[in-house]
Amino acid sequence: MIIGIDGNEANVTKRVGISEYAFQLLQQLSELQRPDVTFRIYLKQEPLEHLPQTTQNWYYRILRPGKLWTQWRLPLDLYLHNKRPDVFFSPSHYAPRFSPVPTVMSIMDVAYVYFPELFAQKDLLQLRNWTAYSVKNAKKILTISNSTRDDIIKEYKVSRNKVVVTYPGIKEIVSLTPHVYSMNELRSTYGVSDNFVLFVGTLQPRKNITRLIEAFSLIKKGDPRMENLQLVIIGRKGWLYEDILAAPKKYGVADRVKFLENIDDEALNLFYKNALCYVLPSLYEGFGLPVLEAMQRGCPVITSNISSLPEAGGDAALYVDPKDPEDIAAKITKLITNDKLRQELIEKGKKQVAKFSWEKTAKETLAVLEEVAGKK
Repeated sequence: MIIGIDGNEANVTKRVGISEYAFQLLQQLSELQRPDVTFRIYLKQEPLEHLPQTTQNWYYRILRPGKLWTQWRLPLDLYLHNKRPDVFFSPSHYAPRFSPVPTVMSIMDVAYVYFPELFAQKDLLQLRNWTAYSVKNAKKILTISNSTRDDIIKEYKVSRNKVVVTYPGIKEIVSLTPHVYSMNELRSTYGVSDNFVLFVGTLQPRKNITRLIEAFSLIKKGDPRMENLQLVIIGRKGWLYEDILAAPKKYGVADRVKFLENIDDEALNLFYKNALCYVLPSLYEGFGLPVLEAMQRGCPVITSNISSLPEAGGDAALYVDPKDPEDIAAKITKLITNDKLRQELIEKGKKQVAKFSWEKTAKETLAVLEEVAGKK
């Protein structure tokens, strides 16, 4: 059996979101011991060195030029090149415009449906139009949570058995350098107090950071851990971030909110390990992988009770109404002042993280591809 895969999302130097999803899938699929399956990875450019090496059952097909690649260049090759793949998989919203072989696609989320104002008009039109025809043509759609599955079914009016949930995995923590920051170094380098609440994520409205800052301003002192309490926000500037940066001054906590970016993995691990808790009050997430990343590092989690986040957090998180700053403030206070609860969530978090692996994701993905190809 020949499985064709669009590998372009994984063939980039900086991977986040769907690019990381595509890369981890390719990596794990290449490691599966399946001599009866040949993987043909289609690319616009030569593969970067981090992609799996070519073998007898794993090779790359470079198709140029790259402009409107899924619209004409890829479909042309699928029609004219022999031998055709038995199934074609696109780990993104954009499958080939036309295809003589059955296709499978992935959708991480439908944020462009619920938050269209956060997208440039050109990108929004492409997301809506290209995703629509890809969904219509696909035999199966893979997604990363039951919540997103329900969103896809509602938006695109497809049957439930056409959409399959394959939860994402989580990377193992790897020490990138021999040096590890001590808390003293974090304090002196970044000006962080011993007691801090942590947020990690892109600065954009969907993450609900402004309301988190408002909630932080409502936290009352009275416990020693509340003295000199800081809110540390780590993440790159995304879009419409100006209101987020202005929020600490607006709510009178400018001296207790710290924005940081370009934090290396070694330091980030220490931020997680030393934070009193990690808070992700997002208004919408396709899955909520940062919840698991915090749990993996032993940091208790507070997150939203909507979208896919309860699937990611399970019983190992405290949940809040993301539109209620007082609820967010109350839950932060509860977790900070209750050592027994913190330890309980840390232990549950370890068990929750163990449920997710990229190897499992790859095996479940391969099973769907074999089914569509008629080989199972």
